[in-house]
Amino acid sequence: MQQGQDKKRLATLTLAALGIVYGDIGTSPLYSIKEVFGGAHHPVPITPENVLGILSLFFWSLIIVVTAKYVFFIMRANNKGEGGIIALMTLALHKGTPGTWEQKLLVTLGLVGAALFYGDGVITPAISVLSAVEGLEIITPTFTPYILPITLVVLVGLFMFQRRGTAHVGALFGPVMVVWFAVLALLGALAIVDNPAVLSAINPLYAFQFLTGNATLGFFALGAVVLCITGAEALYADMGHFGAKPIQTAWLGYVMPALLINYFGQGSLLLANPGAVENPFYLLAPEWAMYPLVTLSTLATIIASQAVISGSFSITQQAIQLGYTPRLEIQHTSDKEIGQIYLPGINWLLLISIVALVIEFGSSSNLAAAYGIAVTGTMLITNILAIAVAIRLWHWSPLRAVLGATPFICIDLGFFLANSVKIPDGGWFPLVFGLAIFILLTTWKRGRELLGERLAADAMGLKPFIRSMTDDGVARVPGTAVFLTPNAELVPHAMLHSLKHYKALHEQIIILSVEVFDVPYVPTIDRVEVHRLDGNFIQVMVQYGFKDEPDIPAALALCAASGLHIDMMDTSFFLGRETLIPKLGSEMAYWRELIFVAMFRNAGSATTFFKIPSNRVVELGSQVVL
Repeated sequence: MQQGQDKKRLATLTLAALGIVYGDIGTSPLYSIKEVFGGAHHPVPITPENVLGILSLFFWSLIIVVTAKYVFFIMRANNKGEGGIIALMTLALHKGTPGTWEQKLLVTLGLVGAALFYGDGVITPAISVLSAVEGLEIITPTFTPYILPITLVVLVGLFMFQRRGTAHVGALFGPVMVVWFAVLALLGALAIVDNPAVLSAINPLYAFQFLTGNATLGFFALGAVVLCITGAEALYADMGHFGAKPIQTAWLGYVMPALLINYFGQGSLLLANPGAVENPFYLLAPEWAMYPLVTLSTLATIIASQAVISGSFSITQQAIQLGYTPRLEIQHTSDKEIGQIYLPGINWLLLISIVALVIEFGSSSNLAAAYGIAVTGTMLITNILAIAVAIRLWHWSPLRAVLGATPFICIDLGFFLANSVKIPDGGWFPLVFGLAIFILLTTWKRGRELLGERLAADAMGLKPFIRSMTDDGVARVPGTAVFLTPNAELVPHAMLHSLKHYKALHEQIIILSVEVFDVPYVPTIDRVEVHRLDGNFIQVMVQYGFKDEPDIPAALALCAASGLHIDMMDTSFFLGRETLIPKLGSEMAYWRELIFVAMFRNAGSATTFFKIPSNRVVELGSQVVL
């Protein structure tokens, strides 16, 4: 019975993974071969040797980078089921000494990788949807003026649908992608039948001969070949939504074979008709099937965008919990899969950026120049972090770890360098976008540290404060007061302000602090720690993982197991609300202080984030000079 349920769940998650995880890499046939042989930047001449060489590069890129590296190697480096560059960074930091240059380097690399992932999250929907809609031009040039408007309408519709949640999206998109990959395989197989000799490109010698015989052209060609593996990082980032098994099953059993068959089919078509380089994907199909294929392609590219969108949601949630971004509204969209979330703020930020990008670049060929550098940069960083994980957690020797990652590093470095030459032609966009995200992440982290130092400098120790309250005979009033503070050993500023205004303290006082660990989830049994102090003061430590959903009332209810019973109707929550004043000559640059102050003012409410009843909250303000 249980086995049958497990199989059903695996099948359901595998289907949903097809609709979420593999949309990005699954729509690469729309533009990858086209950009290699017909792109605006260093197109490869169509000769039998070149076609076989490029097909061999496609084949082995998918085998080595996606299958060997991500599906089998990197997905082992999961933080209790959670994937993505942030989760990998937290794993790499395990068993390291805080503050050392190694730890600082790993943090920097992880944040740069996350920032580049956001850059990819902007470009992927733009190029995917635009390339599909451009298929209308193949039918008739009459559609040309409507390509951009149709693309924008499709993208806006996609992002408006996100609030329905990953589960609903996956259930809708999964069957579409089943059809999509079947069509890819069918179109490719029909073309291969006409020229089965293209299958010889499986031999890696063709790739080697192409690269060695066309050194300069081969180098530039790698900048377009990389388009066939874009989406591999999103595959890893979305692991928390579905788990490793469904993702691996879908790739090996369905996605990879369909992609390879289609690429080889496009190669066969070009050998038979070099003029098909105008759009080799669409020209695989007979004329009567063009309208249905454009429709299906558009649906598939909408789905392609979903991988990076849901991945961006996951990474942002992790960054919030780890203290790299302000609190944002997080909506959980599934009762069964806790990793399925929706962040309205990130959703609309991505949409605005994507609309601006589509309008600015105007075509998929122009966008192709901007595509790839963010992906390959993240891939390179993933290799380095994986080496640290292998040494620190898997107990590999440094030599074994480095040698094991070297083939992946060499390949990813080649792709990265080939894409770096496209920076003037559009590659600058994901770098600039990523730099902006990196500045925001590091500014928030450093700003919070600086704010903590300022507050701690003016604070007094909790235990001396308790003794003084006892000696002074401060009046106590009935009820429970909960003071949230980042440091449970110091007197919260809100408590001092409360005492100053009311000249009294509550009968029972809880000093509550929240600690987020670098694991996805903390078991409920370990959620709270309760320490009783003199004068009916109680320290409560609430512990979460970076994927846990904070809920302070629920956490306080768990304190009953430690003998601390809290009547929520008789409890008041006191929160500090600081007004920040930037100062020249501080430890942080003045322009970064201004950014931090703006982020601080617009951060989400602690009341909402921690699910505290708003009618039980008292906020007490103070000014802090940074």
